[in-house]
Amino acid sequence: MKRVKVTKENDTGRNTNFIDNYTKENMTIKEFINKIENNENNYQDKYHIRNINGIKTPCSNPDGSINNNLD
Repeated sequence: MKRVKVTKENDTGRNTNFIDNYTKENMTIKEFINKIENNENNYQDKYHIRNINGIKTPCSNPDGSINNNLD
């Protein structure tokens, strides 16, 4: 089971809401970004933040595994 799954996208396809399948916590993109930046729940082990078109965007760390990809 993937650690974090996307639960909602906006009209442009940007991921906006997520669920942590381990803790069952629902998060907005802002909450997820804050948790990654603060390394809550060891998210930095699997995810990082990219600046895409001037917007902070959570992304999976490249590691050859599809089990932690955001989709």
